[in-house]
Amino acid sequence: MTDALGEALHLMRMSGTFYCRTELTEPWGLTMPGMADCLWFHVLTNGRCEIEVSGSVTALAPGDVLLVPGGQGHRLFSAPDAETPLVTTLPHTFETENYAILRHGDGGAVTHLVCGAVRFDHPAAKHLVEVLPRVLHVEQADDMRATIDLMAAEARTLRPGGEAVITRLADVLVIQTIRSWLANDPAARTGWLGALQDRQIGQALALIHRDPAQPWTVERLAHRTAMSRSAFAARFTDLVGEPAMRYVTRWRMHVALNRLRDRDRTVSEIARGLGYESEAAFSRAFKRVVGVSPGQARTG
Repeated sequence: MTDALGEALHLMRMSGTFYCRTELTEPWGLTMPGMADCLWFHVLTNGRCEIEVSGSVTALAPGDVLLVPGGQGHRLFSAPDAETPLVTTLPHTFETENYAILRHGDGGAVTHLVCGAVRFDHPAAKHLVEVLPRVLHVEQADDMRATIDLMAAEARTLRPGGEAVITRLADVLVIQTIRSWLANDPAARTGWLGALQDRQIGQALALIHRDPAQPWTVERLAHRTAMSRSAFAARFTDLVGEPAMRYVTRWRMHVALNRLRDRDRTVSEIARGLGYESEAAFSRAFKRVVGVSPGQARTG
């Protein structure tokens, strides 16, 4: 059986925008800036921490992981009355361009966090992140304990190669956290995520995701999933929330947006690679879905 959800998780390859190992002493506070198209993560390895996102506060215990999938700005603090300066205004020790150590606070009890912002490149992964809740908090999950323990050991002492180990462990933890939420939250079984887990509609989605350039039709997708045309069309719309061919077009535009970042590909090449016979037809579809022309999207 096709595991469309598993394939989406497999495609969650991250490009790390910023990773930070923090050593904080109470009282302390930080404000993380909003970062469009990024996912913020925080792993508490020891001490205590509260995180406020959009007015809602979550208390973390050692071993907890919290994601802010929308990348919106938020505050971290040891106590609600602590000052929370913007993290970018504080002095960091940069080990590499994207990895820093931050020491901050007023000398009290110690807290260690590993924080970061990551970006997903593949359209399937980006779409999965878009449908996650505003805050995703996993408390000391047993299946994540080994990863967190390794991260805590690396965070306690900076050893050669520590930056590489921590950033890779952080990427693993982000995927483990999302997987834990998918397995345990009923909300993960509705909408697009629920459709991915449906035996037949999940198979159709996987076919579209793997090869968006194919000349898909409702009839062809129904045949590939062993359903009648009418039953497939109705079930697809019911689970995904839009008709199959509208989804195909929108998915192609997700892929096109990603490919437009590659300056070596012309718009015409991208159009042909997504099954369009002419650049004009592709551009019309792109503007209808995205709201701007491919050229504007590339320069914007």
